[in-house]
Amino acid sequence: MDVIGYLLAGFANALTPQYLFLAAIGVTIGTAVGVLPGIGPALTVALLLPLTYNFDPTGALIMFAGIYYGGMYGGSTTSILLNTPGESASVATTFEGFAMAKAGRAGAALATAAIGSFVAGTLSTLLLTFIAPLLARVALLFQPADYFALTVLAFVSVTALVGSSIICGMISLFIGLFFGLIGIDILSGQVRLTFGIVELLDGIDVVVVAVGLFAVGEALYVASQLRHKREEVLSVRSSVWMNRDEWRRSWPAWLRGALIGFPLGALPAGGAEIPTFLSYTVEKRLSRHKDEWGKGAIEGVAGPEAANNAAFSGVLVPLLTLGLPTSATAAILLAAFQIYNLQPGPLLFQRSPDLVWTLIASLYIGNVMLLILNLPLIQIWVKILTIPRPLLYSGILVFGTLGVYSMANSFVDVVLMYVIGVIGFFMRRFRIPVGPAILGLILLPLAESQFRRALAISQGDLSIFITRPLSLGLLLAALAALLLPYVPVIIKRITGKQVQGGRLVFGRGEED
Repeated sequence: MDVIGYLLAGFANALTPQYLFLAAIGVTIGTAVGVLPGIGPALTVALLLPLTYNFDPTGALIMFAGIYYGGMYGGSTTSILLNTPGESASVATTFEGFAMAKAGRAGAALATAAIGSFVAGTLSTLLLTFIAPLLARVALLFQPADYFALTVLAFVSVTALVGSSIICGMISLFIGLFFGLIGIDILSGQVRLTFGIVELLDGIDVVVVAVGLFAVGEALYVASQLRHKREEVLSVRSSVWMNRDEWRRSWPAWLRGALIGFPLGALPAGGAEIPTFLSYTVEKRLSRHKDEWGKGAIEGVAGPEAANNAAFSGVLVPLLTLGLPTSATAAILLAAFQIYNLQPGPLLFQRSPDLVWTLIASLYIGNVMLLILNLPLIQIWVKILTIPRPLLYSGILVFGTLGVYSMANSFVDVVLMYVIGVIGFFMRRFRIPVGPAILGLILLPLAESQFRRALAISQGDLSIFITRPLSLGLLLAALAALLLPYVPVIIKRITGKQVQGGRLVFGRGEED
């Protein structure tokens, strides 16, 4: 059966009432959590994981995917009306979106964000439909050495490119690797780092770590910041629509944002943050309305929001074909696959084609739902911002505690969750990113097993990692990712020019 045939079969499944209902729940919850600052899709999926153990895997993954891309859109609402991004990927939207809202053009900003999300989401899902099966066939050629090199690339690139510094990224990664080492070694049967606690013999469940780092850590951090004055939410005084000139200026930005977001989202450590900032920079360079930038240029909202949502489909390419998450939420989705005894990778398309193609078909449907949900109901989403923070985060703590306890009725799991939550609080306090920790925890078993298998095949010869062209290329890419943050410093030393905030300064001007 060809791609079109598989996709049509996927639509036949995705259009059943059960899956339509779960997709609608997913995009609704996703939009709601995207609107609330600090509560992103990663936290939400982590909270829901223990409650969906008995779900149909396809339905659960459709709902989780809806939460993911719904959250990507919802962050634009707070960026525009509150100048506070609900998601880190929506930071670039605040630059022009909030300025538009202050100028009484919040409706146009929200409209270009919603329509741009739909256009870019649909285009990127179309690319996913045809590229993912091809990459899955290529991935069948991977050997253990190649898979180990791929995990090294993921570790290094996420550590180097996420967070305020490489040191902070490394600290986060090693926290995750430490959690992953706890328990019985699956190959040798040796007990590792259990400290005599019997309940740790099976290791720490990824849900416990995820809920601890994301939910408990975030709740504790927000509690420590509650004494700060709350910002005022701007009202939507105009209709949520665009005039002819705004349409004319938005659609090229949507297309460019989609073309930037999809490939960069598929790269290790790509996520959605890098493509949104890149899209903002591209639109600013190409704009004919230079005087509007900083005062409410609509391209500055259209491009980043399109890149934001296109990056989601890009993230799914390595996740489905290689089992490689390129963002924190993707890492939680990988954990969801594993909970249902599914291993994303090249064989997933062969062993579970119904699941894969139903999931892909649901993305098209979810994008339509998202558009219908957000344009007419924007005033409802704005009301969510009025929920008191103490009430909201208290509910999250209760919900997380019940969910973790219900997994194995274990009090030890609950204690571990809160201990890890304290670690998560200090990570936020000292601006250490959480993503590398989750990635390290989830990918460690794959990296360890593939490393040992490669050495078994080569009879202990480490040169196997550099004699295979594919593994060598991946390791060189990891080295490049490690050196990339130092490029501005190197340029400074070579040219003698100053570097400020990642920008080269020439005399009195700046080059972005």
